[in-house]
Amino acid sequence: MIYFVEDDDNIRKLVCYALAKEGYEIQGFERPSEFWSEMSRQTPELILLDIMLPEEDGLSILKKLRSSPGTEDISVIMISAKGSEYDKVAGLDGGADDYVAKPFGMTELVSRVRAVLRRRGRSKNDESKSYRTGSLYVDPSRHIIEVSGQTVALSFKEYTLLLVLLEAEGKVVRREELLNRVWGECYDESRTLDVHIRKLRVKLGAAGELIQTVKNMGYKIGSSEQ
Repeated sequence: MIYFVEDDDNIRKLVCYALAKEGYEIQGFERPSEFWSEMSRQTPELILLDIMLPEEDGLSILKKLRSSPGTEDISVIMISAKGSEYDKVAGLDGGADDYVAKPFGMTELVSRVRAVLRRRGRSKNDESKSYRTGSLYVDPSRHIIEVSGQTVALSFKEYTLLLVLLEAEGKVVRREELLNRVWGECYDESRTLDVHIRKLRVKLGAAGELIQTVKNMGYKIGSSEQ
């Protein structure tokens, strides 16, 4: 199920029609209050979220989703006429999986939706292996992240980023690959990746030093001996 929160009737109806034609089950909402009401009954896989909305702006909704148990892992694509680099970074750093600026083509939007849902599916399929390096332990099947036995809470983006690094088993993961696998598109002018790496290191505490920067290449994770 996909939810689309957009107060412009024409855009909402057009997007719902286009995605339904591609075989997706989608429901549109004009107001955030309608969206929240439906969220209490059914949780979607993906939310398309406009920024400029009546009652409550999209970034506020995104913040609530990412900080609430049960909704923190839902994929979110921000859709807004506010297409500046600042707004894009604000959305991505707030936990959005992708950002589409208006005006956009339906083919592009459908492609972005497919990419985000594909990454979500791939993440679920990779949840059979656990990882331990230094004081860090991650069990994807139970969504457990521990440092020295203490549970650590991560956002969906931080968690996905950590898994990509762990899956590389000590090898360097290039910036371009991290951006593509976690965000689905390279945002070359932004510092989104570095901001998330910094936040991840802080949240991991003593284990944060396991994440190593490889100059002009990317990042890797593992003990200094590796």
